[in-house]
Amino acid sequence: MSAELIRAPEPVGEGALADHPRQLTDGFGRSFPYLRLSLTEACNFRCSYCLPDGYQADGRPRFLQVEEIARLVRAFAALGMSKIRLTGGEPSLRKDLDEIIATVAAVPGIRKVAITTNGTLLPRRLPGWHRAGLTALNVSMDSLQRERFKTITGHDRLPEIEQGLALAQALGLPAIKLNAVLLRGLNDDELPQWMDYLRDRPFSVRFIELMRTGDNEAYFQRHHLRADVVIEQLLAAGWHERPRAADAGPAREYSHPDHRGTVGIIAPYSRDFCKGCNRLRVTAKGDLRLCLFGEFGVPLRPLLQSDDDHDALLARITTQLGLKAAGHGLHQGQTGLTPHLASIGG
Repeated sequence: MSAELIRAPEPVGEGALADHPRQLTDGFGRSFPYLRLSLTEACNFRCSYCLPDGYQADGRPRFLQVEEIARLVRAFAALGMSKIRLTGGEPSLRKDLDEIIATVAAVPGIRKVAITTNGTLLPRRLPGWHRAGLTALNVSMDSLQRERFKTITGHDRLPEIEQGLALAQALGLPAIKLNAVLLRGLNDDELPQWMDYLRDRPFSVRFIELMRTGDNEAYFQRHHLRADVVIEQLLAAGWHERPRAADAGPAREYSHPDHRGTVGIIAPYSRDFCKGCNRLRVTAKGDLRLCLFGEFGVPLRPLLQSDDDHDALLARITTQLGLKAAGHGLHQGQTGLTPHLASIGG
């Protein structure tokens, strides 16, 4: 199904909005307090699992502007969303990111404003983001070893990232997470080093199982590692799975009494992975994506041009949520519209 086949409902009046739920739910009983909003498709890294040849701009794309983002976030907040994660590509490439963060943080009902970044600009820009209202930080860090990091990402930037993480701690940022994609033959022997790293650092490291996308089939076959392998190693080393909160995301969390940090496992090929889905996505050009690997996008941008379209925007979001499927088709090799993770923010 293509985005062109999705028709917006007729605009509704204010009276009809009383029928809108205060929390977004789908036909499978899942609620969605969390939006991942991409700010750009551009990225300054060349990660082997995502953009090995670097970002290739398609013409002159015009990504959502601040006023459009404000209207979008106000709509989702009116429908009960309380957390916004700003993603990319690489969101720090937006020169107006401080203004975007401040705009999102000022929306009534938004309690958490997070960002996922490769971390290279943290030493220069994190203080401004923090002042603007940033409450949580996720940093991509696929290896603790400098040469390996360079091999995977195409850039020798690990020192700047480590400097940025130290700054995040100094600023007292309440939530700091690190993301590492599991890659067989590239970084799959680093778990002991990560355990040592977490002994005195209050970070949460998320090991993410490599996912197939539209353009990485050969890479996936060569480097895919089941997350179960890491879970077995954690359990053998005395780590224990933590009770799952009712509003928890896709990560299974593990902790150890001798470590300040924790480990999260994101395993999209595990059974019932989609059962706990609690987030929606909007692309940098304003399309609502009900699933990271969905087959269609729902255009919201036409309704982001005027405050007068607020009610119609609410109606479009709630109506389209009824199309969200029970799960993705990754097990059947169906990667949907996603050519690579930079195109939608992972």
